[in-house]
Amino acid sequence: MSANNQPHPDDGPDSGPSAAPSGASSVEHPRATLATVAKRAGVSASTASIAFSGVGSISEATRERILRAADELRYFGPDPRARSLRQGRSGIVGVVLEDRVIHSFRDPMTIAVLDGISQELGNENGGMLLLTSTGVGESSIQSAVFDAAVFLGCSPRLTRSIEVMRQRNIPMVAIEAQHFDGVLSVALDNREAATRLAQHVYDLGHRDVAVVTLPMDAVRELRALTDEIVAHATTAVSMERLGGAREVYPGLGGYVAANSASDDGFAAGLLVLGGAGDGGGSGDVRAAGAAGADVAGGSTRAGDEWRRPTAIIAQSDLLAVGVIRAAESLGLKVPGDLTVVGFDGARIEGLSDHDLTTMVQPATEKGRAAGRAVTELLSGGHPPDAHFTCALHVGTTSAPLA
Repeated sequence: MSANNQPHPDDGPDSGPSAAPSGASSVEHPRATLATVAKRAGVSASTASIAFSGVGSISEATRERILRAADELRYFGPDPRARSLRQGRSGIVGVVLEDRVIHSFRDPMTIAVLDGISQELGNENGGMLLLTSTGVGESSIQSAVFDAAVFLGCSPRLTRSIEVMRQRNIPMVAIEAQHFDGVLSVALDNREAATRLAQHVYDLGHRDVAVVTLPMDAVRELRALTDEIVAHATTAVSMERLGGAREVYPGLGGYVAANSASDDGFAAGLLVLGGAGDGGGSGDVRAAGAAGADVAGGSTRAGDEWRRPTAIIAQSDLLAVGVIRAAESLGLKVPGDLTVVGFDGARIEGLSDHDLTTMVQPATEKGRAAGRAVTELLSGGHPPDAHFTCALHVGTTSAPLA
């Protein structure tokens, strides 16, 4: 249209975007197929298929010739739906995370495990579908299309998720979970490692000790660690690490963090160290004890007198970083005034002033073991369970009791 809203001289009924350019051919070329690619490359269809699937052996020169022919014909690979129908598989492995994706991706251990899984899945099972077990959108676990499931054992709803997978007859691998019949296990010595870590703290002379745990169940809020919470806990990793520490410090108490994040460790650390609540936080600590979970199993209380712990055991490195931040915000020096130890061996930015004492776990290797197990299960094999151990790293955040 012209500026005065009258038809422009060049405008016409066929001048819109649907009109074919002058001289353009309206004949559509037939869609290229694997067979036409093979013909142009001078190979058999089966050889051409190998170039795209990666399963089988052909020379690099042949592969390049096939891919060049595909590019010339604008062929972008076999239809994945057709391949799924032929093979009876989707080529996708479902990975069930314990928490919301935003929290999971902030955890370096989760990232390392996912990296390990992806390294081993290969071309045939190379797709990963991330699912969450937060209780929201459970239908995705029930209806999503995938060939096998890998569970991160921290999930508080693991039992329900496994029941769903059994009904769907899907092979399963669980990382750091309690034992389930028919589920391949990739285990970590969480309890034994936690005992070794607590013994290190004990050998340094610390008796007034508190713990900051990972979430114990589906509740995601900061809470005093009580006997009731422990009795109804559903998260295997948290239970095992607490049980291991209590081998050395019976009745060890403290706080349950809302998530495995430094901010959550900071909030819990303030409560444990008396930096929040009535009376500088002493009321909160006494409340924890009254509920059946005295900080450090009662060793920090003399009658009604609250004593600040000299050491804190955090169930993850991210929580430990938060505890250190809380201590420093209160004017405490680590390790001069407070020993802080973690668990995982994660490389965490923002901790340049400290070398965290922690239990180092082989997170990537756990993921690779799960990926190998899935591949073998889908090939009809019967892989054995896998078990990994942690190593104590003594850094600069733990020191003898002054």
